[in-house]
Amino acid sequence: MRWHRARLTVRRSAVDYFRGDAPDWTGLAVLLLTVPALAVTTVCVPVWCPPSALVLPILTGGLLLRPASLLLLYAASAVALVSESAVLGPYREGPARVTPGTVLVVTAVALTGLIIAQFRARVGVPWRRGHTMLFDLRERIRVQSRLPRLPAGWHAEMALRPAGGQSFSGDFVVATRTSEGRVLEAVLTDVSGKGMDAASRSLLLSGAFGGLLGSLPPHSFLPAANGYLLRQNWDEGFATSVHLVLDLESGDYELLSAGHLPGVQLHAGSGQWEAIAAEGPLLGVYDGAEFLGVKGTLRSGDVLLLFTDGLVETAERDIAEGMDRLIGEADRFVATGFRGSAWRLIEQVAKDVNDDRALLVVCRD
Repeated sequence: MRWHRARLTVRRSAVDYFRGDAPDWTGLAVLLLTVPALAVTTVCVPVWCPPSALVLPILTGGLLLRPASLLLLYAASAVALVSESAVLGPYREGPARVTPGTVLVVTAVALTGLIIAQFRARVGVPWRRGHTMLFDLRERIRVQSRLPRLPAGWHAEMALRPAGGQSFSGDFVVATRTSEGRVLEAVLTDVSGKGMDAASRSLLLSGAFGGLLGSLPPHSFLPAANGYLLRQNWDEGFATSVHLVLDLESGDYELLSAGHLPGVQLHAGSGQWEAIAAEGPLLGVYDGAEFLGVKGTLRSGDVLLLFTDGLVETAERDIAEGMDRLIGEADRFVATGFRGSAWRLIEQVAKDVNDDRALLVVCRD
C-alpha cells in the first residue's frame, strides 16, 4: 500500500508538472543533477559521451524552464564544460576533448533555448501547459459544434474538415433546440480566412453565436451577429452565415442567409434537387443590414444540405460546377439513406482541397 501511494503521488506530480500546474523547481533540480552526471561520464568515457552532450539538458531546459531558472542551468553547464576541459586536457592532445567547436555548439543551443524561454514567458503560457490548452480548446470546439438530439423521424449530422489537415477551422456550426424542443435552430458560419489564420476569430464567434442562438427571436439573430462583428473592428472581420429555423413537428423551415451559399433540398416525391437561396449581406460589413428569409418544408424523405464554399469552390472549378458535383454525389445516398453521409460527401467532393470545408445534413425519415 505504501508503494502504491508513493507511485500515485509521483504520478500526480508528473501530471501536474506537464500540465503546467507545478513550479519549475523540480525540473530545474533534475536538470542540475543531470549536468554533473554528464560531466563525470564525459571524463570517464569521453568516446561514448562527448562534451557536446551538455546540449541535452540545455535544450530540455529551454523548453521547460523559465528564463531565470534557465540562467542557473547555463551557469552549471558552463562550470561543467570548464571542468571537463581542465580534466581532459587541451583538445590538440587527442580526440573527444573540449574543442572550440564544442563551445560554439553548446553556446548556440543555449542562446536558442533562452530565446524560446523568453518568448514563452512573454506569452505567459508554460510550454507544457500550452499543448494542454490547445488540446482542451480543440475538444471544447468539438463539443460546442455537436448537434442536439432530434426526435424520432429526424436525423442531422455535421462534418468539418479544416484546411491542411489542421485541428482548427474557420468554419463552425452552433445549434440548439428552442420553443420547448419543438424548433431546431442551426447556424453554419464561414469566417474569412482559413485554418489557423481564422481559428482565433472562429473560436470567438462560435462562443458569441452560441450565446445568441436561442436567446433571441430567429429574425434577430443575424442582425445581432452582424453588430457583434462590427464592434470587433477586425481588419479582416467579415463572415458568411446561414441560419436554419426548422419546426420538428410540421417540417416547415425558414432559411436566413448573410452572404452565404444557397442550400440544396432533395424533394423525395419528385427526386429533384432545388437550390434554396436567401438574401442578405455579409456579416461585419455595414450596420443596419437586413436579412430576408426563404421558407420551405421538409416532407418525408426530404433532405436539406447546407455547406461552406470550400466544399464546392476551387481554383479549377466555380461554385455552380461544384454544387452540381455535390448533388451528383449526394444522389448516390438516396437509396441507402443519408446517415453517415456528411464525412463521405466531403471525402468524395473535396478531399484534397486546401480550404476549410463544412457540411450540415438534415433529413426527415
